[in-house]
Amino acid sequence: MIQSYIRDVPDFPKPGILFKDITPLLQDPKGLELAIGGLAKLVDPASFEIVVGIESRGFLFGMAVAHALKKGFVPIRKPGKLPWKTASESYQLEYGSDKIEIHVDALKPGQRALLVDDLLATGGTMEAAIKLVRRIGGTPVASAFVIELGFLGGKQRLDIPVHSLVRY
Repeated sequence: MIQSYIRDVPDFPKPGILFKDITPLLQDPKGLELAIGGLAKLVDPASFEIVVGIESRGFLFGMAVAHALKKGFVPIRKPGKLPWKTASESYQLEYGSDKIEIHVDALKPGQRALLVDDLLATGGTMEAAIKLVRRIGGTPVASAFVIELGFLGGKQRLDIPVHSLVRY
């Protein structure tokens, strides 16, 4: 059971936030196997051609899912980290704001993508990622998360199917 590998950290990164720490999940071979295998089974692999992962923990899970399913991988990164021409999108976090970028040629026109991240909270990061994928011509077909914080309503902000291994 994946929940047993997730540690609660109160008041991180600021007072009032109960952070869901996946470090124990990553440290344990069985936990990691459960997470990657579970994510790889959440969405029919025939429905997408490539996996898109959001910096930074979305890289960990997205790359592993892509490898397990024999698919390619595209990173969405923080500003200034990608060496080629980029498209960017700003968004609000549950405790601040940020911006993400993708290479303008990262996806082929119409290429169907599964977007992966570790956590769905308010939905701002994934909403921005979906916009970026569409802006460069890709087709987001679904999103997959290790953890969904359902009480924050992020799922309602997204216009693609949302799949998660653990829901709080």
